Amino acid sequence: MKKIITKRIYEKADASDGYRILVDRLWPRGVSKENAMVDEWLKELGPSNELRKWFGHIPEKYPEFKKKYKEELKSKTTTLERMRAIADKQQLCLCYGAKDTEHNQAQVLKEILEKKM
Repeated sequence: MKKIITKRIYEKADASDGYRILVDRLWPRGVSKENAMVDEWLKELGPSNELRKWFGHIPEKYPEFKKKYKEELKSKTTTLERMRAIADKQQLCLCYGAKDTEHNQAQVLKEILEKKM
């Protein structure tokens, strides 16, 4: 297994990032598709609109957000397995738009992907 990293989409893309996947349901504001340099946009892996709005990136809600988001991801096993297969071959970079680098869906996805490897 190669390494899985997370990175804000607003940070400059680098060749060392590996395979870059945007895991936001909405395209991040102010970022062109050319500058994002993502290999894939898996918007279906982003939290549902209801969950995203409820969470509002409030750190105190993160433990509950994590639990609810993991529930949502249970129906995405095929996509998660494909992501694991990518991570087996090369570094995988989960890109996200949130300002908070610790409390976001990319961190939850990274945790899930690493547990099953």
